[in-house]
Amino acid sequence: MSTDRTPVEMWFDPICPWAWMTSRWLMEVERVRDIEVTWSVMSLAVLNEHRDLDAAYRLLMDNAWGPVRVIVAAAEAHGDEVVKPLYDAMGTRIHPGGMKDLEAVTREALAEVGLPERLASAAHHKTHDAALRRSHKRGISLVGTEVGTPIIAVEGIAFFGPVVTPAPKGDDAARLWDGCVLVAGTPGFYELKRTRTQGPIFT
Repeated sequence: MSTDRTPVEMWFDPICPWAWMTSRWLMEVERVRDIEVTWSVMSLAVLNEHRDLDAAYRLLMDNAWGPVRVIVAAAEAHGDEVVKPLYDAMGTRIHPGGMKDLEAVTREALAEVGLPERLASAAHHKTHDAALRRSHKRGISLVGTEVGTPIIAVEGIAFFGPVVTPAPKGDDAARLWDGCVLVAGTPGFYELKRTRTQGPIFT
């Protein structure tokens, strides 16, 4: 990581559309502000594993283990530098691509970034869950369990979100970044929210 750029870390779950939107915005912030982002996994499946959920959301959480397990397995085998390209490849298929078959998403994403197809089997095993849980715990410990993904940390400040659509560009992206860091860094500040009136705009 460059020493002249401020280190930022974002935790994501590849199945979360709002984390995807935030990641696209943060990529733009990286272009217009002197930051450098490290991309780390958290897991909605871990976050919700002991919660009482309706049947449809429980099924979604059961399926959510697969993609994030594969990213962790890929990072452990091939280094952390594969995390972002694999997330991009998965997320492009899941979100703007609208693919529902997560096993197909995983196979295609691995092929796109030049990783072995055998890594797809990690989706169905707990082999890498200890590493997944460590990364998840490291992120969620910064903000508490009442939020989900995404989580962003910068210079001792951590916050959930922002939840935004479409992903701001250029000066708009920079202003949102500056505002998020300002309010999140204000002692005693906890929440700023309004009801969402539209879903993610991927284009």
